[in-house]
Amino acid sequence: MKQMLCLSLEWITMFSVLVTGSNGQVGSEIKELSPDYPYKFFFTDKKELDITKLQDIEKFIVQNDIDAIINCAAYTAVDRAESEKERADEINHLAVQNLAKLSKEFSIKLIHISTDYVFDGTNHKPYTEKDATNPQNIYAKSKLDGEHAMIKANPHNSIIIRTSWVYSYYGVNFVKTMLRLGKEKGSLNVIFDQVGTPTYAKDLARTILEILPKIENEKVEVYNYTNEGVLSWYDFAKEIMKMAKLTCKINPIETAEYPTAAKRPHYSLLSKSKIKSTFGVTIPYWKDGLDDCLRRLGERR
Repeated sequence: MKQMLCLSLEWITMFSVLVTGSNGQVGSEIKELSPDYPYKFFFTDKKELDITKLQDIEKFIVQNDIDAIINCAAYTAVDRAESEKERADEINHLAVQNLAKLSKEFSIKLIHISTDYVFDGTNHKPYTEKDATNPQNIYAKSKLDGEHAMIKANPHNSIIIRTSWVYSYYGVNFVKTMLRLGKEKGSLNVIFDQVGTPTYAKDLARTILEILPKIENEKVEVYNYTNEGVLSWYDFAKEIMKMAKLTCKINPIETAEYPTAAKRPHYSLLSKSKIKSTFGVTIPYWKDGLDDCLRRLGERR
């Protein structure tokens, strides 16, 4: 029994995981958490590996004997995508197609991160993985096309995780923007008629690493993941100011008062029932994630 356990641990230790887009929010959080997990990690960004080039990915997979891929790479400039359609499609769709094709060919697990924006936001109850998609902007369409490409290639033991409103200690995000503006201005106008849930990238990263060895499925499965709770961007901004003890006043405004190039869903609450029941995942409340992030940033007062 002891010998079998040693062999099992040795196999897990040798399990090679490629993390693409590793300098993004989720990728950076995975990198920080990685010492706690018995995998051999390969962290790459575009400079190390261009996932829009099929041959480059194949060469990397073969040279490093990759067993699993966590795709954190994405084109996330939602408004700019309206004028950079080809670039958004290249990263969010065609690159995913490349990863899925090679994952199928080499029997590699693939975890791909998608978005709540694949829905049109007209629901009045949390979206499940089975609800009809209807993207309302170029970014959302490119992400859905990436999902479809992965499902068509159908690499075994692979999943898509849809998430929303991602923020973290790393990168540029809503929390950091609110902290900066909250120190510079006496008041801010923030949209109150877009409802969903923030996702603390650290919580998502930990969940991905925890469920990785448990993923076993013949067809690509789709899961939703955000923190628990429901709120508007206005509510989120208010809590950021409260926790950071900033005196900046937050004023609620409608989406129509803040026009953007890309249309966004008014309601994008995601049901997490499937990922919780399948993997036994416990999901933190959104305020707990925000509290941890602000403490790491040295902004919790």
